Amino acid sequence: MPFMRMLRRGCCWTSVLPVRFLGISPRQIPADANFHSASFSDTDHPRVLITGGLGQLGVGLANLLRKRFGKDSVILSDIKKPPDHVFHSGPFIYSDILDYKSLREIVVNKRITWLFHYSALLSAVGEANVSLARAVNITGLHNILDVAAEHSLRLFVPSTIGAFGPTSPRNPAPDLCIQRPRTIYGVSKVHAELMGEYYHYRYGLDFRCLRYPGIISADSQPGGGTTDYAVQIFHDATKHGKFECNLEAHTRLPMMYIDDCLRATLEVMEAPAESLSMRTYNVGAMSFTPEELAQEVLKHVPEFQITYNVDAIRQAIADSWPMNFDDSNARKDWGWKHDFDLPELVTTMLNLHGSEARVAQAS
Repeated sequence: MPFMRMLRRGCCWTSVLPVRFLGISPRQIPADANFHSASFSDTDHPRVLITGGLGQLGVGLANLLRKRFGKDSVILSDIKKPPDHVFHSGPFIYSDILDYKSLREIVVNKRITWLFHYSALLSAVGEANVSLARAVNITGLHNILDVAAEHSLRLFVPSTIGAFGPTSPRNPAPDLCIQRPRTIYGVSKVHAELMGEYYHYRYGLDFRCLRYPGIISADSQPGGGTTDYAVQIFHDATKHGKFECNLEAHTRLPMMYIDDCLRATLEVMEAPAESLSMRTYNVGAMSFTPEELAQEVLKHVPEFQITYNVDAIRQAIADSWPMNFDDSNARKDWGWKHDFDLPELVTTMLNLHGSEARVAQAS
């Protein structure tokens, strides 16, 4: 229960709720205001906070933003202890998104102007612990929205292929359509999209959101997502020459290499507000099946073998997701264009994993 303060006015006592429960700010921001560079001038660098920064995308995003804005302008945060190379690469702090007071102190003390909110439990992990996923993905988001609106931050919250459901158009899925996901992860992402857009129109929050496809990176271990087979396959191909896939061979899903994903994120954050016709965009690159991916790997690793041991839960999730994204609005509004198709993806990933394997053998 939120506490109430009692103020005496004349002979009467009046209950007063804390500012957070009354609204975002004493001032009302018109919905049609221009929010571009609302919290810093065009000549200044943003001060950036990344929550959930030790996940698949946070470290890579921090590296990209530090090259752009300077090492000390980007703060990585999480509730886990970072590895040494991450800790020494730039500012890192402990931040629990469920602790509203601490989150607010960080934003104030570090003079944050941009916030990237990556804290979330992914699809398969979320289904195994719905109550925790609800707390992190929904309650944590509410804290982020309140802090961002109160302090006029530019806020990025990623959405996902998981925001679509079995009744959504699948080939392709447009930006605006029926969603109705059937995982707590997907439900929480639709909630994030709608709440962010509501805060934008109601309070003037500069909210920006991309629906990511499956993201493939050589720098991270699979984290419990349904599309993570497309990361694990490269680990196993270079180390063992074989891979057991937990999705059916013909399961087609949209995918993206991490470099494209991070660049898209920076580009949409830097886009002038007047160029954005919406606040949540699909963003895409390629689409393939496990079988097609394995065939491309075989071109580089002739002895490679793939077998299938289908996980019913992950398969049901994948079957409810789109096979392709329609990202024409992103390409039209702010010039999105991907660099990596399937052949470039496989060559890049195998080269990176092959280098790691050689280093391990040498040591």
